[in-house]
Amino acid sequence: MKGDVTDPKALIREAYQIEGIDDPECRSVLMDWALSLEDGQDQKAALEILMEKYGRAAPEHPMTALLQEGLQNMTTVRRRGGSRARKAH
Repeated sequence: MKGDVTDPKALIREAYQIEGIDDPECRSVLMDWALSLEDGQDQKAALEILMEKYGRAAPEHPMTALLQEGLQNMTTVRRRGGSRARKAH
């Protein structure tokens, strides 16, 4: 393991060290990061830790904006179903 439990491959840490990285590149890194997390890991908690670890020190970095966006848009996935979902329309 190159990183830690919140950034197993150290992708986020490395993104903050790349000079001139832009939004599309950060989005790609963030997607890779999300796929590298353990199954069932709380992504919101990991994002919060990463914001504290890296984002607060680099408020103008494009990755910080994406971490903030992720935290704001994080919603709890709820199962929609029951008898109403199974009725034919």
